[in-house]
Amino acid sequence: MHRLILSAVLLLLAPLAASAQDKGAYDQALSAFNSGNVERAAPRFQELAARASDADVRARSEFYLAQSFARMKLPVSALLAYARVVAAGPQHPSYLQALEGLVEVQQGLNEQNLVPNLLDKAYTPEVRDTWTKLPREVLARVNYQLATISHRRGKLEDARTLLEAVPADSHFHARARYLLGVVLADPHYPGRPAEASTLDAAAIAAFQGAREAAKDDSQAGHDEVTQLALLGLGRLHYGRHEYPAAIAAYEAVPRYARFWDQALFENGFARFQDEDFGGALGSLQALHAPQFENAFQPESWILKATVYYYSCLFDEVKTTLAAYDSLYEPMAKQIAPFTGEDMDLLSAYNLVVAENRRLPQPIYLWIRENERIQDVMRMVAQVDAERRRVNEQAAWRGTGLVQETVSSLEEVRGTLMQIGGRFAKSRLQEAAQNLRTFADQAEIIRVQTALDEKDLLLAGVDQKGLLKTQSIYRPKMPGADWNYWKFQGEFWRDEIGYYQYTLKRGCPAKPQR
Repeated sequence: MHRLILSAVLLLLAPLAASAQDKGAYDQALSAFNSGNVERAAPRFQELAARASDADVRARSEFYLAQSFARMKLPVSALLAYARVVAAGPQHPSYLQALEGLVEVQQGLNEQNLVPNLLDKAYTPEVRDTWTKLPREVLARVNYQLATISHRRGKLEDARTLLEAVPADSHFHARARYLLGVVLADPHYPGRPAEASTLDAAAIAAFQGAREAAKDDSQAGHDEVTQLALLGLGRLHYGRHEYPAAIAAYEAVPRYARFWDQALFENGFARFQDEDFGGALGSLQALHAPQFENAFQPESWILKATVYYYSCLFDEVKTTLAAYDSLYEPMAKQIAPFTGEDMDLLSAYNLVVAENRRLPQPIYLWIRENERIQDVMRMVAQVDAERRRVNEQAAWRGTGLVQETVSSLEEVRGTLMQIGGRFAKSRLQEAAQNLRTFADQAEIIRVQTALDEKDLLLAGVDQKGLLKTQSIYRPKMPGADWNYWKFQGEFWRDEIGYYQYTLKRGCPAKPQR
């Protein structure tokens, strides 16, 4: 009987002893962490997080493992460890601290795929009140990241609510105002077209607010936000047929800035719609300078041909379309093998991140320089670097930390490559579709040009004689401090972006009624 009682007592004491042992091991790991010996602390935290019988010790070790990775400058490993804590929910004792750590790591990596989706998955109605306890700046960044996901998914009203919650003193205020402008200007925003004027006014105010906020150098991506806000204003005014305002916005994008080529292209359309055909050709002249030799801009040649067509300069139409054909027909044939639905995502990703040997250079660069592809490439490189460091960490050899961390890194690497593959495949198919569309438009212009030439001939119009009666004048100078130089086939850096054509008009005058 005494032996049975003793066994029962020992069984009761065993969990207590194990718990005491766990707490002792945790205290030792925490002491090493606090003294700066993170390399020694990390494997102990990993062991406790995986096997401790004490739930509190296990939970706190999970968080301090993430902190250890962050201190050792292993941000992807930290991201994954923080994500495990966040996935456990608000009952985890370090839940809010892990959320804060996740946001801090995301900012350091400038990561745009994994963390926003992790936050979106974790943001359930049950935790929303809990998240309001986050530090003010952290909550602002969380709201911005959640808004990017809502915007991508077409949940525009949700995106607006989240963006308007980003306060003016946040480092992400400029970004939030820009994205708010994009959301409000979206043609699918609820209430359009009946409330278009109100929404457009709010979008313009948001874009202007982004520009104003971006004057502060502490704002995240302030230069990029300034350019994007100007593009947003230009597009909104263009959609409202307010072409002078659109032109002013496009021309305010700084020369040689990241988005300047896009501004030149869209400004060509705005000037064309404003019936400034010479200005439209001037924008395109800059876009077709050697500095943009590898730009993928097939539509710019269609616009150029259209400008000439509306001026009845049919020889120039043919020359422009011939240039389009020589540039882009070979590209269409070259990418055809890579645009089928049967192309797997890994092959698509490898095609655009490896040294280019198979794609046309303009299309290769157009895909590779996409912001989200760049994000994936940067993250894959970071994963590879961390995997090497973990394997080479002498203090961790023979511990479970190496196997677990490397396995997690390999898994996230595979996820990233799938994400990158989807982007790459989508862009390849988009490029192919664009080339088909613009080839069709080129053919329409070509046929219509031939028909119009025939009509003029049948009407007895001497178009060449008509053109000879007209003179070419210098364009009007914008100010007294401007000089005029005739373009003679050479592109000078300080002239690009300031070109202005003057055109003759080959269309006969319409009879007066």
